[in-house]
Amino acid sequence: MSEIVVTASKGAMNHLLAKLATLMGDEYKKLKGVRKEIVFLNNELSAMNALLEELADRDELDPLSTDWRNHIREMAYDIEDCIDDFMRQVASNRKGTKGGFHQKIARRLNKLRARHQIANQIQDIKARVVEASKRRKRYMLNDDRVSSSHVKPIDPRLSALYKETASLVGIDGPKEKLTKWLMGDEQERKVVSVVGLGGLGKTTLVKEVYRDIGGKFDCKAFVSVTQRPDMTVLLNSIISQIGQLKSSHSCSVEDLIDSLREYLQHKRYFVVIDDLWDPLTWEILSCAFPQNKQRSRVVVTTRNVTVAVACCCLDDCIFNMKPLNLQDSRRLFLNRIFGSQEDCPSQFEEVSEEILKRCGGLPLAILTISSLLASNRTRLKEEWEYIRNSLGSQFATNPTLEGMRQILDLSYKHLPHHLRACLLYLGMYPEDYVFMKSDLVRQWVAEGFVSNLQGLSAMDVGESFFNELINRSMVQPEWTGYNGNVLSCRVHDMMLDLIIKRCREDNFACVTYNSHDTTGPDRCHKVRRLSLNFCGAKDGEIPGSIDSLKQVRSLVVFRKTVYIPPLSKFRFLRVLVLIFFVDCINFEEGQEWSQMTAAKVDLTSISQLFQLRYLRIQSQRQHLQSSTYYIKMPSQIRGLQHLETMIISWGSVNRIPSNIFHLPCLSYLKLPPHTRLPDEIGNAKSLCTLQYFDILNNSLENIEGLGELTDVLQFHQRMNLGWMARG
Repeated sequence: MSEIVVTASKGAMNHLLAKLATLMGDEYKKLKGVRKEIVFLNNELSAMNALLEELADRDELDPLSTDWRNHIREMAYDIEDCIDDFMRQVASNRKGTKGGFHQKIARRLNKLRARHQIANQIQDIKARVVEASKRRKRYMLNDDRVSSSHVKPIDPRLSALYKETASLVGIDGPKEKLTKWLMGDEQERKVVSVVGLGGLGKTTLVKEVYRDIGGKFDCKAFVSVTQRPDMTVLLNSIISQIGQLKSSHSCSVEDLIDSLREYLQHKRYFVVIDDLWDPLTWEILSCAFPQNKQRSRVVVTTRNVTVAVACCCLDDCIFNMKPLNLQDSRRLFLNRIFGSQEDCPSQFEEVSEEILKRCGGLPLAILTISSLLASNRTRLKEEWEYIRNSLGSQFATNPTLEGMRQILDLSYKHLPHHLRACLLYLGMYPEDYVFMKSDLVRQWVAEGFVSNLQGLSAMDVGESFFNELINRSMVQPEWTGYNGNVLSCRVHDMMLDLIIKRCREDNFACVTYNSHDTTGPDRCHKVRRLSLNFCGAKDGEIPGSIDSLKQVRSLVVFRKTVYIPPLSKFRFLRVLVLIFFVDCINFEEGQEWSQMTAAKVDLTSISQLFQLRYLRIQSQRQHLQSSTYYIKMPSQIRGLQHLETMIISWGSVNRIPSNIFHLPCLSYLKLPPHTRLPDEIGNAKSLCTLQYFDILNNSLENIEGLGELTDVLQFHQRMNLGWMARG
């Protein structure tokens, strides 16, 4: 399968185009009456897709362009749902090859009915597409008006350049270390990268060092790089600062580089390149800085580890910017509000500590929030508590926090298309949630954000996406393996706020915290991804404001009590995650299913989720015994032809569906210990990981069947062969 590049809007269209290509293939050659219409749709939607890609790269859109983009995205989702349903019906009819005369007639009638239905739907779809195309031409949405405003916005990074030295906190240690690196005795040109999350104070630190030691060099320059750098402007800025040379915007980039190299060849120079976004920009700029053995120095600041490595020849030249410790955070915070720590009233001490913990040591975040509190002269404790409780959601609505959001938004806007949807998906989970890399990648694959690419499996491609988000400081590493690979991550609260804001604007996901409150899109009947985040509430169900559930593709539920949504209504569900934060359950051994109350988890209706690709049932109370919960599975799930992952990490399962090992796509299966598996495990040719397999609780046929899977499984002994995973 070719690579699928995904953004919130463009990704929906890419999936649709892939489905249309399938309909034009030999497998559906009997659709002669509508093949011409499918070709028309494919051509017209491909043209729209090109415009969507252009719109995705714009910083701001005018209202007409935004509305058209949103309309096309929703239309693409609707069309894909229609095609998915048709393909399912056709596939279902093909399986029924046995039976008598009446059964064959019934199957043939079902095929004709499905073809007639898709023909009618395609005519309706064509009308929608034609109208969208006319609308685009009518309002000339592909002209220059889709671009950003010609008024150049204020770069929020600039404020960091002009902070007074006396007000800086926690900078002495990093400043001393960086200065020591730069003032070493090495004669060769030395490049030092300063890397870290936006808002950590990289620019402030480097500016202070530049002020202190810049005078010890023959010439110096400090330039800031934009997201779409103009090399002529950058090089001319350096030229104008080092003196002696005349800048010229009429010269080519090559001529400017030659001029700089010639002038710097015998001089000790010091250049700072602030906020570098990609390695290619460095490759061009570095040509202007000769290796002259004059103890010259270049400092690069970046948010991207990959860029930092590309700039340096040695690992010890990468300076990792750390957040402020609690002591420095407190000093910065209280000094801004009260002038000194000593002047802070005692009633604010506890709440201020809690606010600082949520700021995560980010100087820009601390300054933004402390400025908000300092601006309110009443200084009531209740208002501080409100800020504490609102952190993470207040950023989207309170303009006084615009500066921090702009900093984070810069990082998001510069993400490649294929990473944006992957990042937005994290908004489905609550604050401080730890994402295991392998599990998160499986969800991305199930959603269609990741696919096979140039010989690499979808999992390999997804892991590279995960690592890229780590390197870009969009997510924070949590656990690291013995070989240095990041195994899990979490999202900073303020980054999560930006993600949720984007989810709402792009109708990517709807997040609700109780039965009456949704932070999703205004058009709740068009919810595509739904997160029921009830872990902070005693109870909660799907809000009544959501008109329809059949369009939902991902459903994530966090709840303090066991709650199973009406799964049969989720007609096109691809990802289902149920996580229960259960404190205690009343359950007695030997109870029948009909007698159980809170301990009962009924999953029998998953057999109707024909598009399901990922299923996970989990309890966050790992210390509770498996026998505390009883999970009822359907007797068969033959219809789940797309299911790739099934994870049931707790509870006692009444039975595993008898035909689970006949599912063609099932690659990852995790079940509670002591679970008895159905026979015919040898048929699970696509299975890559099985956890657990209890030898004492399984049949001899299954033990022998494991031998048929030796080509795809390697065994790792854990709890008596409890863990088996592909190597």
